[in-house]
Amino acid sequence: MTTRTSLLILGALALVSAAPAAAQEESASPAGATIGQPAVGSNDSTSATDSSAAAAATLRAIEIQHFRPQDQRGLNVFEAPKEEGVPFTGFKLNWGAAFTQQFQSLSHENTAPPRVVDGVDRNQLAEIGNGFNNATANLYLNAQLAKGIRVALTSYLSSRHHNETWVKDGYLLIDDTPIAVPLLQTLMQYVTVKAGHFEINYGDQHFRRSDNGNAMHNAFVGNLILDAFTTQIGGEVYVRANGLMAMGGITGGEVRGQVRNPDGRSPAFYGKAGIDRQVSSDLRVRLTGSAFGQAKSLNQTLYTGDRAGSRYYSVMDSTQSTESAQPYSGAINPGFRKVTAFQVNPFVKYQGLELFGVIEQAKGHTAAETSSRTWNQYSGEVVYRFWGERLYTGGRYNVASGTLPSMTSDVSVNRSQLSAGWFITPYVLMKGEYVAQKYNDFPTTDVRNGGRFSGFVVEGVVGF
Repeated sequence: MTTRTSLLILGALALVSAAPAAAQEESASPAGATIGQPAVGSNDSTSATDSSAAAAATLRAIEIQHFRPQDQRGLNVFEAPKEEGVPFTGFKLNWGAAFTQQFQSLSHENTAPPRVVDGVDRNQLAEIGNGFNNATANLYLNAQLAKGIRVALTSYLSSRHHNETWVKDGYLLIDDTPIAVPLLQTLMQYVTVKAGHFEINYGDQHFRRSDNGNAMHNAFVGNLILDAFTTQIGGEVYVRANGLMAMGGITGGEVRGQVRNPDGRSPAFYGKAGIDRQVSSDLRVRLTGSAFGQAKSLNQTLYTGDRAGSRYYSVMDSTQSTESAQPYSGAINPGFRKVTAFQVNPFVKYQGLELFGVIEQAKGHTAAETSSRTWNQYSGEVVYRFWGERLYTGGRYNVASGTLPSMTSDVSVNRSQLSAGWFITPYVLMKGEYVAQKYNDFPTTDVRNGGRFSGFVVEGVVGF
């Protein structure tokens, strides 16, 4: 047995060892407890059905209205549900958390010739090996203030990019009115208002990605190469009826709120439209299109808004890079200050089979550039869930191409991922992934010239 294989097994055992303690949950009303049930027409055994039913019976009741759970029940939930689901019984305060730990076994290489600056080769890759990444964790606070009105607050207790605790977002969600005005009550049957500092609803991929300590809803370990995820200050208005949705939003266009240098900033406008239908008990179909635009900014973060950092630690980093200086290894930052972006997302779920896609194009430039550059991204994933959806296996192919600042021709990055996972309980997930990524046509002055990395990552997740 090789040292690499031994360390992988050690990592998996260490992560699994945390599961029994996390699996002890108090019995509660099974509100919203529909996960873990075999799909209609499946061949799952009776024992799988019994164990899934037992797991569902111990789920903590959902007390907050229009809420996406942090546990397995949040799978394939996109926008917070408009349906009542949970009756209003007065003020409620709810705490939750998510915790993630990885064991990484990745290797990397490049063909970039030496580029010596001040006696140091800036094209030499840092030496990386097998080991545990620092754990990441989220803390959730949700309060039901009135019927259909709740407030949400998310804090990152620890992350790759920041060791200290800091607030990710906080916002007010309004799905009903406490004012007994018939016209307003009728209107709020279809309208949702979101206001505050929140994760903007551009595209559907951000609902399926890992968010720092919460990796429950990502069938894989890594996110996309172009990771469209950011939190901004503003508001969104939704209109939903019979599976149809239209949304419009306006924000300050940056992660940080500020009033200085007003001539360098403009609002960001974005929207989404789509259809989401449960065609039959076996088949669900969803298709959405999103658009985002901002004319100018001091720090545009549509593709760099994940302040927690990326999942593949230190890959393609030079010997001069540090974790704090380069927290987005494996991802691409187009470097836009002005941007117009579009994303289309098809989603099909037939029994345990899920198909999800990303078709995306972004155009923009830095403040110093006079003409726009274009990036295109495509991603397709297939996930199959079985044994009452407690086990799954999946594959994803992701490619992104475009021109980076100071480059005169296009480069591209392609990534292949194969994964498998096990929901030990609805609150505890164990998953593993094989990933291979290649960098194409990068100039010889760039450390990513001829670059590639590959290997395994094992991840343990707790969310509640």
